[in-house]
Amino acid sequence: MAQTLSGVNAWWARMRPDQPAIVLGGDTLTYGGYKDWSDRVAALLIAEGLEPGERVAICALNSLAYCALIMGVIRAGGIVNPVNFRYTAREIRELCEDTEPRFAFADQAFVDKMQVAGPPVRAMADIEALRHGPLATIARDVDPDASVVIIATSGSTARPKGVVFTNRSMTTYAANWALEETSSAPGSRIISLAPLNTSAGFVQLMHYTTQGCTIFMVPQFVPADTLKLIQDQKITCFAAVPVFFEAIAALPEFDAADLSSIKLATVGGARVTKALQERYLSKGIVLRQIYGQTEVGGNATIMPEHLALATPDKCGWGGAFIDLRVVRPDGVDCDPGEAGEILMRSPGMMKEYWRNPEATAQAIRDGWLYSGDIGLLDERGMLTFVDRLKDLIISGGLNISAAEVERVVCEFGGVVEALAIAAPDPKFGETPLVVYHGPVEVDVTALIAHCNLNLSNYKVPRYIVYSAEPLPRLATGKLSKPAVREAYAVAHQTLARVR
Repeated sequence: MAQTLSGVNAWWARMRPDQPAIVLGGDTLTYGGYKDWSDRVAALLIAEGLEPGERVAICALNSLAYCALIMGVIRAGGIVNPVNFRYTAREIRELCEDTEPRFAFADQAFVDKMQVAGPPVRAMADIEALRHGPLATIARDVDPDASVVIIATSGSTARPKGVVFTNRSMTTYAANWALEETSSAPGSRIISLAPLNTSAGFVQLMHYTTQGCTIFMVPQFVPADTLKLIQDQKITCFAAVPVFFEAIAALPEFDAADLSSIKLATVGGARVTKALQERYLSKGIVLRQIYGQTEVGGNATIMPEHLALATPDKCGWGGAFIDLRVVRPDGVDCDPGEAGEILMRSPGMMKEYWRNPEATAQAIRDGWLYSGDIGLLDERGMLTFVDRLKDLIISGGLNISAAEVERVVCEFGGVVEALAIAAPDPKFGETPLVVYHGPVEVDVTALIAHCNLNLSNYKVPRYIVYSAEPLPRLATGKLSKPAVREAYAVAHQTLARVR
């Protein structure tokens, strides 16, 4: 099983069987226990008919059982199909109509809405029951180029696309990081804030266990609790969006906190401000900007520590296995300092979009991933992220497709057309603001109730604006998002926030 995730898991189980692999809520799973548990899961799935390449849908909160199920599916040659626990039944149905899972597992709280997934829904308690028992022998060999996961990602389309990774792409991603960042060497202690159904959560689990680290999973981000965890557990690596770092820095106890254990602190999703950088620098921590996206495995480039102080807004120059370019619309490389579309090339990037060859061909051309983001390279090849071409709203580190929000709003009676834009939010960074047009104003309470039924909570618009006039359009006839952004740039300051 060369260059497979389950092969690496088995290696660490031999090398460091008693080292904690994952810690969550006071419970610890060692590398030896992780392998044995996931082997029993794999044996169960194979015995019940799971064939290589078949999908297993999982809708659950982070748990040690979820981690064992993930590795068990991969060891059996299946494909993990994480389902966002925030999804409505409609969103789950649309996802699973595309992925067609053979098996489905869910926490008890999510069993009812997971019934639309297709196969009978099994309780995560079935996986919990396999934590202890006789050792299982798995005869099935796993192909390093086999797909291991389909991660739903929100882009510019109305429905999420499924990003597919293989064993080889995920282990190569981890190997690239290990070459660059010795701060996350075996035994390092990592905080993971993201749910396992997201690209960040899933990739962190695979990435850091491939490197033999210990992951401390945080069920819910509470600034004071996270700060205490960093100190009590001597956390060495911490990655988050800026609003999380800001929330921790705003705590009264931050000034007296001992954060000397942190060797690596990375920030993504928005730029590091000078004030935020200085706040952490007072603790001896250099916040390092990263840039990447789900399709390239996560982080494509990280700012070198010795350069991050002088230029905290830059994102580095790629990696040992990762190349960066910035190009004009005709594909010609931009001059230094000239803005263009960011391209990335890496053996760790996605294999494809699940069952979407057209979108795959559009995203990957001649081996380069076209990001849909705007950036520029300086004379040294250092990347600065400028803006998103893709129409995304990023709320608390979670991507929201504006098109998806608009689709649901336009299904509500009385709405003729609608556009969703990002409004500043003090807690989550951004939140959706919707401008709609119709013959008359609609009942906002009823509209929000409709959105709550059809969208995950974090996608529901928190500001609603009625326009008596049709929304502005471009010369092509398409609705003009730039004009709406300009017209409603400060609307959130006077609008009442809806719930």
